[in-house]
Amino acid sequence: MAPIDYPLLRSDNTVWQHLIVDRKTRAELKSQRPRILWFTGLSGAGKTTIANHVDKLLQAAGKHAFVLDGDNLRHGLNQDLAFSVADRIENIRRTAHVAKLMSDAGLIVLVCLISPYLQERLMARDLMEPGEFVEIFVDTPLDICAKRDPKGLYKKAYAGEIRNFTGVDDIYEPPTSPEIHLRTPGTNPVDLAQQIVAHLELL
Repeated sequence: MAPIDYPLLRSDNTVWQHLIVDRKTRAELKSQRPRILWFTGLSGAGKTTIANHVDKLLQAAGKHAFVLDGDNLRHGLNQDLAFSVADRIENIRRTAHVAKLMSDAGLIVLVCLISPYLQERLMARDLMEPGEFVEIFVDTPLDICAKRDPKGLYKKAYAGEIRNFTGVDDIYEPPTSPEIHLRTPGTNPVDLAQQIVAHLELL
């Protein structure tokens, strides 16, 4: 029997354990409402940069928040995943469930993930209570992202050295009705972060 079969067998023999201290109690202790702020957009769009500024504003106001960055997760929890469609879907699934667990601890979770597929973002939304999932579309045109190319990935993708790269040879399905739509050209990350915080009345 292949190792991949074992988790599938074990899943039939587990029962959800209810905890005495629930998410409402944990959130009240922190004097905040749990949220998942889901930043989606192309590589190089500015997702993590903006989220870091949001995190800084929240921390300064005494809020409890944490940034889950897609690249950082691929150094640990998701290091076994590549960039096929199946692996991208699994990457989003794992990240969404980690974010949900962190929100159950009463945290405001800032997820920075390309998350190119609409269906998987809907899956992440469905994990949360109404109003607790906030989709933030960091809308930066492909040509600007490619010009920035902070990690040198577009250069490799256009040279054929990277396969299945979002925006080059893999699709990105933009949000149809995000809670916040950030059109980034001509703006700066600090102003955009302040716009997010003000819009959500997080302070």
